[in-house]
Amino acid sequence: MKDHSSATCDDLTPMSAPEVQMLTHIEVTWQAKRIEQWICFGRSVDHVRLDEYRRRVSFLPDTVIAFVRWTANNYGTILSRIDILRAVHGGQCYSTLRGVRPGGEILLSINGWPKVERVLQAIDRIRALRLDPAAIAPEHWRHVHNRLTVGEAPRTYTLAQHRAWIKRRRIVP
Repeated sequence: MKDHSSATCDDLTPMSAPEVQMLTHIEVTWQAKRIEQWICFGRSVDHVRLDEYRRRVSFLPDTVIAFVRWTANNYGTILSRIDILRAVHGGQCYSTLRGVRPGGEILLSINGWPKVERVLQAIDRIRALRLDPAAIAPEHWRHVHNRLTVGEAPRTYTLAQHRAWIKRRRIVP
């Protein structure tokens, strides 16, 4: 497992009470080789250290976030999971996830280390295109979820797909 505990939050500024209520909060825990949770991508606007092992990371609505969870006991791995979700606006429908308040629109939810590793490889391929994985077409994450769920390889995201996504966003926000 990579050590992502040193990840930092960029451009943190104090927020008013109404702004804080609109945020999606994710609680992450890091106890090396026991409970390792991290935000793989997604631009946070705030973070609070809750104790020695836990912190709460906050995101604005419409932010796409990858939340990775890995847990082990004395006998080995007992949980490997990645969820990619979109933070929602107040009043929008959402799905609940453990550690995510209030919840989010789930774009991808994968369990089991071999499949989680394939999602992480897909994220690396997107970064190799010099794209932010949080800024690509959400449909791609749904595609990756569907393909991995049935044991098939997902198609690679391309720059042509990304250009089409950018153009579509200009027409239909």
